[in-house]
Amino acid sequence: MATLTVFTPAYNRAHTIWRTYESLCRQSDKDFEWLVVDDGSTDNTRELVRSWLQDIRDVDENTFVGNSPEGFKVTYIWKENGGLHTGYNTAYAYAVTELIVCIDSDDWMPDDAVEKIMRCWRERGSDRYAGIMGLDFDTEGKPLGGYFPEDLKETYFLDMYIKNIHKADTKEVMRTELMKKVAPQVGFEGEKNFNPVYMLLQVCDNYPLIVLNENLCIVEYQQDDSMSRGIYRQYMNSPRSFAKLRLLEMKLKRNTPLHRFRAAIHYVSSCAIAKDKNWLRQASDKLLVLLAAPVGWALSKYIKHKAKI
Repeated sequence: MATLTVFTPAYNRAHTIWRTYESLCRQSDKDFEWLVVDDGSTDNTRELVRSWLQDIRDVDENTFVGNSPEGFKVTYIWKENGGLHTGYNTAYAYAVTELIVCIDSDDWMPDDAVEKIMRCWRERGSDRYAGIMGLDFDTEGKPLGGYFPEDLKETYFLDMYIKNIHKADTKEVMRTELMKKVAPQVGFEGEKNFNPVYMLLQVCDNYPLIVLNENLCIVEYQQDDSMSRGIYRQYMNSPRSFAKLRLLEMKLKRNTPLHRFRAAIHYVSSCAIAKDKNWLRQASDKLLVLLAAPVGWALSKYIKHKAKI
């Protein structure tokens, strides 16, 4: 069995997922398997993935398993469209490898990414860590947000942001067993923009990550309604999901008072957008939420304005 699962949530990305696949075919270390979670695509993603494989076995009408010509196992699962977090839920439920990493369907891995992950984990990995934190690069070969500090060998996920160590997206390779303990991420009917960072925050509040100052993923943001864009529309379309995320942020033991207050402001804002009358009763720190309420209500009005532009 492989050590690493590379999983790819996909929704109508037949025009880009081929790059993800080809980058996996070029990996210098094949100690991985690829899991494609198709979130209800209506394009030819299913047929495209199937065309790449040999020794195909149909598990059921929505799942098939095969092997790439380069020898790594590929599993394809089609599911009803439910949003990104439901793709993560499916991946965590299915994966059996020690480690797991998400490579989006519009991104790809440098040719030695798996080799670097495996070497890092063999040399430094243990049950003390949640996994590995590596870098995302843009298509011009530059690390998003720059490199990590050279002397930083391990870190808690939240510390990277609240201590202003690194502000851009990073690539987390997680211990699968830890992610299974916090999955599934339960969302709300009709809301598809529930960020799967919700699960990551729960695990990484208790375990640090090994810092790997290397390129693990090449990112090309798409001009569509992906999780990386249209944030104001996401706030409007999934307010209960954002409120639930902010409740978690306020409870994280590694958070700071300032960032808890910021989370409280956003919590009130999301509750206002959702017209949730139980906004105060649901909060564990009611005084903090009351103090944040005036700014939170003002923020909700600003978000509604921006979402219309």
